[in-house]
Amino acid sequence: MDSFSKPITMVRPSIIEFGIGTAERLGAWATQGKFERILVISDAFNAPRADLLGLKGEVTIFGEVRAEPDTNDLARVLATASQANADLIVGFGGGSAMDLAKLAAVLAGSPQTLADVVGAGKVAGRRKAALAQVPTTSGTGSEAGIRALVTDPATQSKLAVESIHMLADIAVIDPALTFTVPPRITAATGVDAMAHCVEAYTNRKAHPAIDLYAIEGVRLVGRYLARAVADGNDAEARAGLSLASLYGGYCLGPVNTAAGHALAYPLGTRWHMAHGAANALIFPHVLAFNTPAVPEKTAAILDGLGLGHSGGTAGSVFEAAHAFCAALDIEMKLSKVGVAEADLGIMADDAFAIRRLLDNNPRDLSRADILAIYEAAY
Repeated sequence: MDSFSKPITMVRPSIIEFGIGTAERLGAWATQGKFERILVISDAFNAPRADLLGLKGEVTIFGEVRAEPDTNDLARVLATASQANADLIVGFGGGSAMDLAKLAAVLAGSPQTLADVVGAGKVAGRRKAALAQVPTTSGTGSEAGIRALVTDPATQSKLAVESIHMLADIAVIDPALTFTVPPRITAATGVDAMAHCVEAYTNRKAHPAIDLYAIEGVRLVGRYLARAVADGNDAEARAGLSLASLYGGYCLGPVNTAAGHALAYPLGTRWHMAHGAANALIFPHVLAFNTPAVPEKTAAILDGLGLGHSGGTAGSVFEAAHAFCAALDIEMKLSKVGVAEADLGIMADDAFAIRRLLDNNPRDLSRADILAIYEAAY
């Protein structure tokens, strides 16, 4: 069967507002929808900026979202959601805030628990509250997707929930909200957005309907990421990255990520490394490993990043991709971010168990392959 004939399902929020100054359009939409009790789920930095959304009525703000949230964080969000009895839930922040908003929208007031819905398609029935997503970083693309992740502190593993019922009714992407993101976070989240696109583009489930978003997302990162890192107020660069992040979100639903994210997850769950930074550190290693399986697509990725073909060997691909990330002042050694060398084997076990992503990778990775990548990155 040719790739054009493969079945694929694509979903998007029914309304997407994009552009500088669009944040307040959420308030107008909420007023038109007659939403009166609103819960905004955010982090400590963004919570005080919730007035930029123009929301009216009874607004409750949960402003305690942490990076890499776990099930305890979700429990606190659900307790607040229960008290607020919101008819509209808003995720306002990075991927962590938006993922918790998705879960709150389907679990608040529901007889189902998190354990009941882990996996794909297990949320029973439509949610009671509407859902809006407003990203303040350019990385996760979570505003456009139907997946949410939280960490189980007992197992140090990610719990993934996928459901059409977690699709936002409206996504508002205002690049102006990202102007305040510091250079290093801009760099890491930008590489995360690019990794979503790269891993979907080289995926075993890759599809032409998604490839065009994936490779354009790569090109946007190649064109604008260094500019945004150098000048956070560069509106064109910020908008370009916001669009790249959105395109990455388009890739996640029908195709999803692969080995890059599987190897990055233990860095977040065990070492609390920021998700974007973890993906950036792992990215060159997995891109190089996959080169023999997808040489033409790897060449297109390097072209999109402005790196040329770099000789086409795994070694030259690694050098080019590593240099791209290092030039953004991203730390590229595990030993420099506090990871203990003795834990590399445990991390390899964790990553090797993430079959939902590893099985998407264009080239099989054994546990030994994964350990070798961690050792090379150390």
